[in-house]
Amino acid sequence: MATKKSKVSNKSNKKAKSTKPKTAVKSVTKSELEAPKTKTEQAPKHEVISPAKKSFLSGFFARKYEEKEGILTVFKNPKFYGALLGEVIGTMLLALLFFSLSLMGIHSAATYSFAIIAVLIAVYAFSGACLNPAITVGMMATRRMSVIRGIMYIIAEVIGAWLGWLIFNAFHLTGGESAYDVPTMSAIAENGMWIVTMVELLGAIIISFFFSRALKYKRSVFTFAAVVAGGMALAIVLGYVVSAAFLGLNNNFIFNPALAMMYKIFPTSGENFGEIIGGICQALSIYAIFPMIGGVVGFYLSEFTSRLSGEE
Repeated sequence: MATKKSKVSNKSNKKAKSTKPKTAVKSVTKSELEAPKTKTEQAPKHEVISPAKKSFLSGFFARKYEEKEGILTVFKNPKFYGALLGEVIGTMLLALLFFSLSLMGIHSAATYSFAIIAVLIAVYAFSGACLNPAITVGMMATRRMSVIRGIMYIIAEVIGAWLGWLIFNAFHLTGGESAYDVPTMSAIAENGMWIVTMVELLGAIIISFFFSRALKYKRSVFTFAAVVAGGMALAIVLGYVVSAAFLGLNNNFIFNPALAMMYKIFPTSGENFGEIIGGICQALSIYAIFPMIGGVVGFYLSEFTSRLSGEE
């Protein structure tokens, strides 16, 4: 009987021992505590690159518009048509503004600025208020706008300028002989062609630079409009000063290819067909191609300066 009880007690002791948790205590030496951790232990799961390792040109040519737009997707968005209509209306209002002020001989930068601020605020919520093919090309070049949207914006801007011209010319025709002469670009001599071209280029650079800087304040529509209008006023003052001082002209710059085409810049007569084509190409290069180049330069100048200064 004693042996049976001892066997039972031994079994219960073994079970009690087995139920106790096994805790293995490993002795750690001082050298192991002071030893450096391995790379896998040191590196976090998502390593954060310090600003010092980043190049100021990183992401310079990256896409900056949020939605990925294409020919098959952009036309399915109803907001896109509202944006196009906003560009048409805004450019039409700008055309009426510039034609009217030019007709009356008003060249005050303050008058232009207040009117431009009103137009920009009115249409900014629809399309961002580019209202200028030079600005639109600059937005596309710096990848702030998709190519298909930019092309449609340019078409809308040309249509808007044409509608503004039609409305303005309709009122002019009803005036009969008592009406003022419709504003046109002043004739440019051969030696003054490059001066006018440089004025258009420099004016487009200034306007696009100010527009790019104004995008930093797009949450405040009034601040955005004021910055853009300030850049346009500066370009207009520069254009008048240079034109009057070096060329003796008062109306030979516009800084907007869509509006410029409505100012009768294309020749309608010539000795032969080649002369007419040459005049058209010259007008396009002065009032369309070079301003668009200026728009690209202005945007990239703003982007490069922003990156170089460390602005986020």
